Amino acid sequence: MERFLRDWRQDALNKAQYESAIFIGDKLLAMTRDDNDAFWLAQVHFAAGNYTRSHALLTKHNLIGSNSSCRYLAAHCLIRQNLFNDALALLGEHTPTHLFTANARRKTSRTGGRGGPGRGGLKAPERQRDQFSEEESSDRRHEAAMCYLRGLCYAKQNAFDRAKEAYKDALRIDVQCYEAFTQLVRNSLMSPDEEDEFMLSLDFNSVRAPNGGDDPDLKSEPGDYVHMLYQTQLSKYRNPRAFNTAIESLSTHYGLERNADILLARADMLYTQCRFKDALAITDSILEEDKYNFAAYPVHLACLYELGKTNVLFLIAHELADSRPDEPCTWLAVGIYYFATGKIAEARRYFSKASMMDANFGPAWIGFAHTFAAEGEHDQAVTAYSTAARLFTGTHLPQVFLGMQNHAMNNMTAAEEFLKTAYALCRTDPLLLNEMGVVLYHQDRLRDAAKFFREALRIADDTDSDPHAWLGARTNLAHAYRRMRLLDEALEEFDAVLRDGGKDPAVVCAKGLIYLDKGLPDEAVRLLHEALAVNPQDPIATELLNKALEESAAADVGVLMAQLSTGDHQEGDTGVDEGDGGVGGKADLDRFEAELNERKVAARVRMERRTTRGKLAADKGKGVARGNSTATAGSGRIGGRRGRYIVEEEEEEGMMELSDDG
Repeated sequence: MERFLRDWRQDALNKAQYESAIFIGDKLLAMTRDDNDAFWLAQVHFAAGNYTRSHALLTKHNLIGSNSSCRYLAAHCLIRQNLFNDALALLGEHTPTHLFTANARRKTSRTGGRGGPGRGGLKAPERQRDQFSEEESSDRRHEAAMCYLRGLCYAKQNAFDRAKEAYKDALRIDVQCYEAFTQLVRNSLMSPDEEDEFMLSLDFNSVRAPNGGDDPDLKSEPGDYVHMLYQTQLSKYRNPRAFNTAIESLSTHYGLERNADILLARADMLYTQCRFKDALAITDSILEEDKYNFAAYPVHLACLYELGKTNVLFLIAHELADSRPDEPCTWLAVGIYYFATGKIAEARRYFSKASMMDANFGPAWIGFAHTFAAEGEHDQAVTAYSTAARLFTGTHLPQVFLGMQNHAMNNMTAAEEFLKTAYALCRTDPLLLNEMGVVLYHQDRLRDAAKFFREALRIADDTDSDPHAWLGARTNLAHAYRRMRLLDEALEEFDAVLRDGGKDPAVVCAKGLIYLDKGLPDEAVRLLHEALAVNPQDPIATELLNKALEESAAADVGVLMAQLSTGDHQEGDTGVDEGDGGVGGKADLDRFEAELNERKVAARVRMERRTTRGKLAADKGKGVARGNSTATAGSGRIGGRRGRYIVEEEEEEGMMELSDDG
């Protein structure tokens, strides 16, 4: 009868018929008075959501101190009731370090296990590991799970450093404790360098498949598989080659090419490379299979924002608000839609709602901070970004945004410090390198600025990033070359920007300024006319054109005066008087001045006609739209991916320098 009741209870539990399982389990416990049956009944209560009854049952039968599995279940019940202090008191602050130090002592080389001395048989440490009883292995797994619960309690107390160490301890004890791993990665608690170092410290050789036999290859394969799965979840900035190798192996050898997690990891990599269309195609395919895969929504929404697909954002936000109002991603989608349509106050309200539903939801915190930055409320933006930096200590992006805000407030020293902090966390993000170059540029440290711009472009090229996303960095490099008087190099960079990004009047103006610097005012006049044809109201182009026309006219005067002085010398031998009206006489000078004035008038008339034509075309909607000189930093995900331009007023400063030199 006992065996019959246990089978009935398990069958009901497997079918999620919790009332039946509780009913039968209660009768079984009354018959047997067995601790195992009491533990299983507590498990059924937990599965049914009866956390108070489950904890009370464990306490009544004095099971909490009996073994690790009962203590883990009791602590989990307390956490589900939001009694974090009680749970931490039950778990204790002591970490069973002897478990992962034993792992370290048994650890073998992942690369030297094949074809080495151990091929003919198991090494002594491996025999010892295989001799672990099932009970010992279960205790280890529960001890690791309790370290994970300890980390959750610390996180709720805002002790994020202690939470991170608890999660690490869980993985050191049991590398298969994925809950701890995902807390570390999803909440960005480790920097890319720290992730690599931690992965090397884990004992993936402890992962064993049942009935693996004596073949060392078969014994190491589960560990390799788990290592590759974890590798796909790490930062996409640090080691793209290792990421691609893991993705390729999992897709080719294990048939995971259409798995949602693998596809999402690939989309995340493409997003960091600013290949938004490619990333969006992947996230679309993921959501077609499962439209409630909320892990995919942050990247998906960020790509829609970057590509300006406001209609799609509206449809997604509307559908999620109707079907899943209990999910933070729902209100993130609503906030991004309002942010994309310029309704900043509404966007802030929904980003705040998403962050209150999940205090560790990074995209909501970053979006909330972006709303203040969009309105120029720099102090509030700094406060919000600082909160994100405190919550997500392993990512460099909040520090980048703090640097950008301090730069906007002209606090160059503070901006540089924040960017240096970000650089210590991640050295391979072109966005960060471009921002560091911008700050150094405004500090007149032009050589250092140019070095960072070049490094940003090099990394973007090495990772096959979208070149259009980094036109800002290339433009900034050209401006740095211009101010360093490397005029030919600056022209090459400006030409590359115009070739990849189309006619940008700011870039054309910068080229015109360089030709003025090189003493070629006629070529400058031609370029500045092109800039005004695109944007007739550009004040910098207008002022530069006036300057170029004056210098062109002055050059014509210089040439004619040189000719006249040569004529004076030749005619001086014949005794022709200057007042006679001959060559070099007053009549020639008057005639030249009249001709020069006519040229000036004709040039101004041509400029006014072009300006008028451009204005009429713009009024009719046929003018060429001018590209934004700056790119938004936000996307609903942690971090916008486009580089910023140096502010266009630098061209005006360069023009004033030229005026002073002239």
